[in-house]
Amino acid sequence: MLHAQAHSDDPATTLPTSAEPLRRPRRSDDAAPARPTQRDTPYADALRRHAARDTLQLMVPGHGGTDRGISGPLADFIGERALHLDIPMLMDGIDLGPESPLSDSLRLAAEAWGARRTWFLTNGASQANRTAAIAARGLGEHIVSQRSAHSSFSDGVLLAGLTPSFVLPTVDEHHGMAHGVSPAALDEALTRAEREGRPASAVYIISPSYFGSVSDVRGLSEVAHAHGAPLIVDGAWGPHFGFHPGLPESPARLGADLVVSSTHKLAGSLTQSAMLHLGDGPFAGRLEPLIERAFTMTASTSASALLMGSLDIARHALATGEAAIGASIEAAERFRRALREDPRFAVVSDGFDRFEDVVATDLLRVPIDVSASGVSGHWMRDHLMDRHGIYFEMATATSIVAVVGAGKTPDFDLVHRALVSAVESPDAEAERAAHVGDAAFPALPDPGPLRMLPRDGFLGETEVVAAAEAVGRISADTLAAYPPGIPNVMPGEEITEQAVAFLRAVAESPTGYVRGAIDAGVTLFRVVRA
Repeated sequence: MLHAQAHSDDPATTLPTSAEPLRRPRRSDDAAPARPTQRDTPYADALRRHAARDTLQLMVPGHGGTDRGISGPLADFIGERALHLDIPMLMDGIDLGPESPLSDSLRLAAEAWGARRTWFLTNGASQANRTAAIAARGLGEHIVSQRSAHSSFSDGVLLAGLTPSFVLPTVDEHHGMAHGVSPAALDEALTRAEREGRPASAVYIISPSYFGSVSDVRGLSEVAHAHGAPLIVDGAWGPHFGFHPGLPESPARLGADLVVSSTHKLAGSLTQSAMLHLGDGPFAGRLEPLIERAFTMTASTSASALLMGSLDIARHALATGEAAIGASIEAAERFRRALREDPRFAVVSDGFDRFEDVVATDLLRVPIDVSASGVSGHWMRDHLMDRHGIYFEMATATSIVAVVGAGKTPDFDLVHRALVSAVESPDAEAERAAHVGDAAFPALPDPGPLRMLPRDGFLGETEVVAAAEAVGRISADTLAAYPPGIPNVMPGEEITEQAVAFLRAVAESPTGYVRGAIDAGVTLFRVVRA
């Protein structure tokens, strides 16, 4: 659902990306084409037109857009149609010039999300986070960041040489879930940074969380602006926000100055495609050239037309798909109602109102507490995959999380039956018996003290030590439990006993993985040499 048209006449929204040099202005005798609307897919249509031509390609990509020769197995794998549409960059009538189909699609995306300008990304929201961090460094050295930021933003902090201060999110200790920050907590963190002589040049927060809790973006933007800093919102998990009245609004319409949007997560584009939205706030003029330059640094010079075309189509689907999104919301709500009637399951988001920072919930996320059934979330997720072919997004010690793509209506009756079957199965009985008296899964650890700048920790002289010897040492690596990919240890931070215990427990869980670890079991740590 579109709530506003965002500066469709602003020249900034029609500028090409750095991959689009200005070329061939329209002649005065050319008829002006109709301006595309949200019902159009200009870039995807241009790809279709090119693919329909009878061409002989003596250029990259090497498959030549056909299944001939050694490309037959590739065509069998992804379909010959995908090869036809895999068109390189810098093509007239597709992505060249200020009035190209790609420029039209970028303008439509900015309008759809309420932004001043939008960039299409083919390296995921991770690229957006790194781009945002590099751009933020152009405003100044210091940034106040929510400590539960994704590891890709931590990577950006390292690349940009930012000096971070942290504001801690609220944490659901029982479920091991980090939520968001309140305006009051952000104000306190910014005031403290100013008092310590490190006023923030930018602020970075996350909304929604991985589990679907939504922060007060408008209030946070007002606080950040009052302290003279733009607000960067990692909205990776909310690309569908603003397209249905039952969902939270797009952060760009709530005062966010820069919004990371992982379009592939719930909005239906292909994996690895994402967007970065520039808000139309007081910092837009300063941010836009910084973002464009940072985008040039982080973008591929061979961006995938398939990924960008999928972004164009996903935008169209959201902008014209309010009824379908409503059906998704209702399907998820029916599932929640069924779960509430079974004492073995609980809907985790029903308790989000206990946290002061949570002002709304993403209705397309269903986090389910399975602990009353006597099995862990990790066991349940693994069992459902292996025995029923049902894949949940992630698991914690107590819970599993279902994610519903916007416009999708999964068979939740089937899912509910599978959950019941799982907890009543002999496998579940064996699991419960095997773990009687086991210690609880380690709690989500608090971050250790920051002993040196992350960049200095990462680039300094290092050594590798055993886990037991790492406690009290300074980490040289970013270590993040996946999912969700939130760093539990950052370069420059002291490694705590709690962090070691948590990361090793994650590594030993059925579906756990620690990004940045030297070995899969997290038995070794890279630390700054003493």
